[in-house]
Amino acid sequence: MRAEWIAKRSGQANVSQMHYARQGVETEEMQHVAKRENLPVDLIRAEVARGRMIIPANTNHPNLEPMAIGIASKCKVNANIGASPNSSNMQEEVDKLILAVKYGADTVMDLSTGGGNLDEIRIEIIKNSPVPIGTVPIYQALESVHGNVENLTPNDFLHIIEKHAQQGVDYQTIHAGILIEHLPLVRNRITGIVSRGGGILARWMLHHHKQNPLYTHFDDIIEIFKKCDVSFSLGDSLRPGCTHDASDEAQLAELKTLGNLTRRAWEHDIQVMVEGPGHVPMDQIEFNVKKQMEECSEAPFYVLGPLVTDIAPGYDHITSAIGAAMAGWYGTAMLCYVTPKEHLGLPNAEDVRNGLIAYKIAAHAADIARKRPGARDRDDELSTARYNFDWNRQFELSLDPERAKEYHDETLPADIYKTAEFCSMCGPKFCPMQTKVDAEALTELEKFLAKEKEPSSIG
Repeated sequence: MRAEWIAKRSGQANVSQMHYARQGVETEEMQHVAKRENLPVDLIRAEVARGRMIIPANTNHPNLEPMAIGIASKCKVNANIGASPNSSNMQEEVDKLILAVKYGADTVMDLSTGGGNLDEIRIEIIKNSPVPIGTVPIYQALESVHGNVENLTPNDFLHIIEKHAQQGVDYQTIHAGILIEHLPLVRNRITGIVSRGGGILARWMLHHHKQNPLYTHFDDIIEIFKKCDVSFSLGDSLRPGCTHDASDEAQLAELKTLGNLTRRAWEHDIQVMVEGPGHVPMDQIEFNVKKQMEECSEAPFYVLGPLVTDIAPGYDHITSAIGAAMAGWYGTAMLCYVTPKEHLGLPNAEDVRNGLIAYKIAAHAADIARKRPGARDRDDELSTARYNFDWNRQFELSLDPERAKEYHDETLPADIYKTAEFCSMCGPKFCPMQTKVDAEALTELEKFLAKEKEPSSIG
């Protein structure tokens, strides 16, 4: 799709969508996004120029179908995949990617830390992905020094960041907001630092007694991102790992730094979204979303969950989808899914499916609550099919058609039941939707009620 669009921009120093938007150019990517979102293209351009929307689209990922992340667009969902040293391999991760796209992932992050050659895994994922791919380059930087954090140098980080950019990664999580002066602020936490990238940098700073190299070399990263339009996903290294730690001094100190880094990137026309907390009680979610908008000048917010309680291992796709729906309602632009395996192990294909569907529900519920034009059309169409006992159309409109049909067919599998006016819950004689009240009957009833002085006395 994008090969010809990209070719026209070769040789330019800055090829970011924000750069073109600020020059008044409506790129083909912006035009495509406008059609997908059913929004005017001039609004898309204005939001990208302002920084409230990003179109993550690396020029080295030509098979990508452009999409947008921002408060003016539909709430999006990211799915995490990635091979680990203990489980999974390249083919399994490509299969997970295909499954995630099938069930509606708007972006996918490759969080591979092992299970094969990381470059080969990433290249294969990008080659097979029509959606934007994100990575956390610090993982491969650590792998390149065989896990010895103290041996990492600023050049190691920059080398991996540039490699990911050249391979076609559309956005990278850069943990530049955690500063050495923030580390004492985690003293009173239950779970300390739960961000893997944040933990690596904390250990590096504690060992060397030097400032975060991603912070001190932030301008170097900007120059890398300009060349092929990589978007920043500014990592929240000090995000809370349990509800006890939510909204604490450490989290909010880093958030302020992330706001400053956002504006520094914008000075060079580089697109930014900001990552948010993973465990937040329901009563603090609105505060967190509004605080991010305030500190980060309304850059798109991208949250993991958040989980609203910590007592349900094995069901954290549910505990987090509750928080995700609320966060989306309050203005979060993208939700990072959580699977049932969160805190327990590496997700398999079925975990990806369950986590993704839970989050598609959350994002869609947020779009309805925000009254986005057309958001409820599918709900109304499915409700009509349900009332008319059009089972096949009801399956077709479901977020997970295969699961809906599977559950129906557990008890009534024969084709004849696809036109039956009941399911196995109520049976043929007790389904309330069989009560069809036609317009003529209602008109007659209204006339009758109008004649009664005391309608409440009618037996």
